[in-house]
Amino acid sequence: MIPLIKTLLPPKEILMPRLEEILYSGYIAQGEAVDQFEMEFSKYIGCKNSLSVNSGSSALHVALILAGVKPGDEVISTPITAEPTNTVIAQTGAKIIWADIDPNTGNICPDDVERKITSKTKAIMVVDYAGIPVNIKRFQEIEKKYGVSVIEDAAHALGASYEGEKLGNHFKYTTFSFQAIKHLTTVDGGMVCIKDDAEYEQAKLIRWFGISKGVSRLENDIKAQGYKYHMNNINATIGLVQLETIQSIVDQYIDNGKYFDKALQNVAGVQLMGYYDNSEPSYWLYTMKVERRDAFVQMMADNGVMASELHKRNDLHSIFSASKCELLNVDAFEKEWVHIPCGWWVSNEDREEIVSLIKKGW
Repeated sequence: MIPLIKTLLPPKEILMPRLEEILYSGYIAQGEAVDQFEMEFSKYIGCKNSLSVNSGSSALHVALILAGVKPGDEVISTPITAEPTNTVIAQTGAKIIWADIDPNTGNICPDDVERKITSKTKAIMVVDYAGIPVNIKRFQEIEKKYGVSVIEDAAHALGASYEGEKLGNHFKYTTFSFQAIKHLTTVDGGMVCIKDDAEYEQAKLIRWFGISKGVSRLENDIKAQGYKYHMNNINATIGLVQLETIQSIVDQYIDNGKYFDKALQNVAGVQLMGYYDNSEPSYWLYTMKVERRDAFVQMMADNGVMASELHKRNDLHSIFSASKCELLNVDAFEKEWVHIPCGWWVSNEDREEIVSLIKKGW
């Protein structure tokens, strides 16, 4: 079975000596390796301030705190995402306001977001679902017009770009996930890219109990709530090794994705996703819409290829019942969306076989 998702770790002869060095160094908590990982990640993305944390969810929470989100506020978000995007909003005590999606991309619709902004709106959560960048230009305009912070959840979109710049450079806060099956994994971990220098320093306090690592514990005075969100040297070392080859890995996703974009055009029963001008996806998943999805998934499985919608639309979860509303595009999308394997493990022969299967019908 060709899997839909798969974990990639560097060869053991490369990774294990580096891990052993850290494991027996006498310092495995947050230290120099974490600082180095943040610096190298910033170089890769091209951003100024990268703050590592222990998960993508923690990265989102830090961004929400920096945006000033508190109980009683509203955060506009999308139900087409992995659940942590929205459970973290609930964690702040804010109310989620669902926006509908652009059916051509599956991403949150800026026009519907703009219609739903109120005096209580404190932030807008946008998700580059499956590696497809959101309509960055429109959301930048909305952020500027209304003074509402946009938080970009780029967990699926490491290496994706807009106007030649990698995601992580276009909004005040962009978060990434290094969970096991992402483009880059640290086993678990996350990063938040922060535009403002003062907020970056504030975020350092948030991730470590409100305690400054720049002075001794006895000299510290905790002034605001912080959390145990830091990354450790072990996870950071795995990330550092992966960063050495990350672009070649991302390029394999992109190459497979572009192959499917071309090979699956005008196939009966298939509608391909659109991409916004001047953006390039990183194709963490290859998403498309198909007729009779259950039959499609079964046909693929019968032929050794995993296909799935993977995520449940979040607004169906009971925890979000207070936010329930009409989302006509989501209703239509959820009946047809599906993903096929697109990652580094999909060989040229695999992708040719996948296309051949789809063209035969189901």
